[in-house]
Amino acid sequence: MKIYHQLSEFKKLDNAIVTIGTFDGVHYGHQKIIKRLCNLAKASGGESVLLTFFPHPRMIINPENQELKMINTINEKAEILANLGVDHLIITPFTRDFSNLSPKDYIKNILVDAIGTKKIIIGYDHRFGKDREGNIKLLESFGNEYGYEVEEIPEQDINDVAVSSTKIRNALLQGNVDLANDYLGYNFSLYGPVIKGDKIGRTIGFPTANIFIEETYKLIPGDGIYAVTVEMYEVESPKLKVESSKLKVESQNTNPNTALSTLNAQRSTYKGMAYIGHRPTINGMTRNIEVNIFDFNKEIYGQNIKMNFLHFLRPDVKFTGLDTLTQQLQADKEATLAYFNGK
Repeated sequence: MKIYHQLSEFKKLDNAIVTIGTFDGVHYGHQKIIKRLCNLAKASGGESVLLTFFPHPRMIINPENQELKMINTINEKAEILANLGVDHLIITPFTRDFSNLSPKDYIKNILVDAIGTKKIIIGYDHRFGKDREGNIKLLESFGNEYGYEVEEIPEQDINDVAVSSTKIRNALLQGNVDLANDYLGYNFSLYGPVIKGDKIGRTIGFPTANIFIEETYKLIPGDGIYAVTVEMYEVESPKLKVESSKLKVESQNTNPNTALSTLNAQRSTYKGMAYIGHRPTINGMTRNIEVNIFDFNKEIYGQNIKMNFLHFLRPDVKFTGLDTLTQQLQADKEATLAYFNGK
């Protein structure tokens, strides 16, 4: 998959099959659209193009509202899209000027003149242009004039409940990772470097790796204990990074497109239990994200790891002391192992 940071980097195609959206979570419903996009591109001899935006439009239009958190970082989204088979990913910087583009100019200047769209695959509720006035009916009305077709993907349901990024966010905030993962079609994860903590876990037989999440817009699940798997790369992959709405790579000799391919390099996976919370038993002041990795005793400070959240075990509670906490952690480990053995 090729990645473009803005439309000016993209070379217009002869037969672009396009979809548009923020696609936060790239969930079950999004995947339906993307699979259809890729299949149509192959069948027509065209190329699939996904146009997305960063930052999320709501972060620009309502900057005073800091409550919106994203299910995926832009890098996580890129990795998922690459694995789904998308040919081209255009990450358009979302600005106030861009938000004021009229729906007609959006269609002509971006979809037609810049991308070369011949077919648009779109979700049932997609809106675009100034004040979100553009919709599927408007897209269809300009189809003959600009030489493209429109295909609508209807609302997708799981157990008669509509999938949406909002419902997934709410499930994660409540700690319900089982439901969120059902909606996503994959396991929610957190990715970041291991940083030094106060090493209290070592003194009670449960050493933990503390994870730092650099992207402040990334959603963190609700406080509690979780069964997780932890992935570590055998060779540390180049880190994709977004700065000023651009996807960059911290290694000077690597570009985002080649870096994405390294994300599927050989990796080791371990079982573990993760903790999210303020550590009330020791009167902690900050919210921590840490994981006790089973059957593992290496020093990994500074190494990036990926935690996949599988199951919520219990909420965070305050214990009377470290002895009581240790007993509970042993019970938590047994519950985690029982979860894995029962899968």
